[in-house]
Amino acid sequence: MSTCTTTSRQLHEPLSGTAATARTWLLIEQPGPWGAKALTSSHLDPTLGRALEAAAQDTGVRIALIRRPGRHADRGPLAERHVYVAHTTPGNAWLHSAMTRDPGRLLDLDLAGLGAGDPRSFDEVLQGRPHTGDPLALVCTNGKRDRCCALLGRPLAAELTAAGADGTWEVTHLGGHRFSPTVLILPYGYVYGRAEVHAVEEVLRGVQEGRIVTEGCRGNSAWERPGQAAELAVRAATGEHAADVLAVIRTDGTAPRWEVTVAHSDGRLWRVVVARGTSLPPRPESCGSALGSPARMDVVAVRQLEETAVAVAC
Repeated sequence: MSTCTTTSRQLHEPLSGTAATARTWLLIEQPGPWGAKALTSSHLDPTLGRALEAAAQDTGVRIALIRRPGRHADRGPLAERHVYVAHTTPGNAWLHSAMTRDPGRLLDLDLAGLGAGDPRSFDEVLQGRPHTGDPLALVCTNGKRDRCCALLGRPLAAELTAAGADGTWEVTHLGGHRFSPTVLILPYGYVYGRAEVHAVEEVLRGVQEGRIVTEGCRGNSAWERPGQAAELAVRAATGEHAADVLAVIRTDGTAPRWEVTVAHSDGRLWRVVVARGTSLPPRPESCGSALGSPARMDVVAVRQLEETAVAVAC
């Protein structure tokens, strides 16, 4: 039986500009099964889940549940859980971690501040600290959202763990089921599709060395989708792989055409023209969904500007 992932691969659907958008990710450990809307259909208190969803509205924070790869049977209440928060904007990308016995304390966080890149409330409320371990590899495995995420994501997460990638977690939802397995890498916030173990291992090595692997990359979650495509196009045009040096500083226009200005920390600027295309022939965006023509981000032109920015802060 054909799946949405199989069809997307066969049609060579491009990955660039398809990542979820979030300046800040708040990740809460919650073992056991997850429903389609995991914050309110898991073993996390649904009242807490609804309150967190409401509090995160319009803050730039995206909340997701995570669990260690492996069997997901209910083992009873979790005495203590991991919590992570990561801000992905270049120039201020960071990852903090904490342990908590009371997930209700999450409601005391200043989510607007976290969304703006200020970790102080996380550190004060949860006694969080900068994360010093391996970068996080978050593999989407929520089969209640799409069966491809479970069929392809869970084996990938297990293989990464077996290979010694200690920062591997399963995560509830990253969007783009048809690009499964999908992986979010933190702290820098780049999302990858059609991922394989060797490729993710190379991405993780790159993060530890301060470089970004662009092969298989869907984009940086800090930017809206035209910006994601534009930043990757500049990397492709210049061969720039250093992390934390490129920023989307302006996007002009509206769908279906944008002009995106990308700045380098050394002052260089590029103008990138991005057009919204239509993926044809029609295909399911998710297993079991009706045929559709998902939007795609097509880069029309990349041009370095003669003028340079003065003291660009990426």
